[in-house]
Amino acid sequence: MKKLIFILGVALLCSQGFAQNEENDFSLGVQLRPRAEYRNGVLSPLREDDDPAALISNRARMSMEYKREKLSLGVSGQYVGVWGQDPALEMNGRAMLNEAWANITPGGGLFFKVGRQSLSYDDERILGALDWHVSGRWHDALKMGYEDTQNKLHLIVAYNQNGDRLAAHSGTYYNPGGQPYKTMQTAWYQYTASNAFHISFLLMNTGLQSGTSGDPEVKNMQTFGTNVSFQPGNFQLYGSLYYQTGKTVTDRSVAAYMGAISASYQINPTWRITLASDYLSGDDGSTPDKYKAFDVLYGTHHKFYGTMDYYYPNFVRGLWDNQLAVTFKVSPKVTLALNYHYFLTTTDVTINQNTQSTSLGSEIDFQVTWNMMKDVTMVGGFSGMFGTDAMKVVKNVPDAKDFQSWAWLSLNINPKVFMAKW
Repeated sequence: MKKLIFILGVALLCSQGFAQNEENDFSLGVQLRPRAEYRNGVLSPLREDDDPAALISNRARMSMEYKREKLSLGVSGQYVGVWGQDPALEMNGRAMLNEAWANITPGGGLFFKVGRQSLSYDDERILGALDWHVSGRWHDALKMGYEDTQNKLHLIVAYNQNGDRLAAHSGTYYNPGGQPYKTMQTAWYQYTASNAFHISFLLMNTGLQSGTSGDPEVKNMQTFGTNVSFQPGNFQLYGSLYYQTGKTVTDRSVAAYMGAISASYQINPTWRITLASDYLSGDDGSTPDKYKAFDVLYGTHHKFYGTMDYYYPNFVRGLWDNQLAVTFKVSPKVTLALNYHYFLTTTDVTINQNTQSTSLGSEIDFQVTWNMMKDVTMVGGFSGMFGTDAMKVVKNVPDAKDFQSWAWLSLNINPKVFMAKW
């Protein structure tokens, strides 16, 4: 990290001698985000004799961005982990380069962005930055496209490999452990008719590699769908619909879908109420040659299906999530939010060999947001899960407690500490 800052500093000083006729901007931002958690059944239910866990995770991130006409560069490094995870005397620290990209805008609305970058589209159901996670989500990709006041067209391509292949016999086999896909191609188009209405379309192909290093084969799955947003006055209506086809990595034919609709009403400057329903198809294993579970891919699922993250990713039974949310703005700096989820599977669950059920139970999520000062925010919450026998079956925890809980408190300090223009 010190070498990176030094190199960028030297480049910044040297560039002043070569950019006398251009306006250059440089900014340096720092983020420190510790989060304390009391886990009494988050992610997966605890058994009756299990003990809860407590921890403090942390993100320390430094981001630098340079801009001039037709060119911008971004570099960001971060250290993530849990308090106490590393010894006090550590010779080999755990740091990562989470962002390193260049964006070229030659003119006419065209752009080319290449490097390690986050991909965030629409409401982040399919592609999202996943900022809730301590490390976030990033892709190594080339993004190019065209944008004007009403139209945005983005094309994204990615090709992943585990390392520098030197041996002639090594081929292009992609071992699991890096990015989840071998190849990815995405086309996204958004049309904005007005401030109140926009519609977008997404088509994504993801290639996963199967077989062995001697006989690799890429299985491709296609995801396509649309998002619509309409906001007339104090109402906001939002809907999305996606379908998946192609092949799984185990060569099963894919036929899966999801749909979501959300309606919000701003009662007054203080109160807001939201009703939402999400339906994702599932697979019960009854058709071995066809896979019917919708894959939520690389979105920010934490914001949709309950903050305790019980059901996505990697949930094949399918989910029907019905939600009622209320937001109350206590003051210009303090906001309260209360969300109620009622979960059902979209496939039948067999209980005690003969009873069928789809009800998974309910979750209540409470959150407080306090904007303490400029660049400093504190957020805390409490969630409770009231599970059913079907939930115990699909989570494979037959002796799970009927009530699970989770409490957390996060401090986000994220200032711009240096800005220069020349």
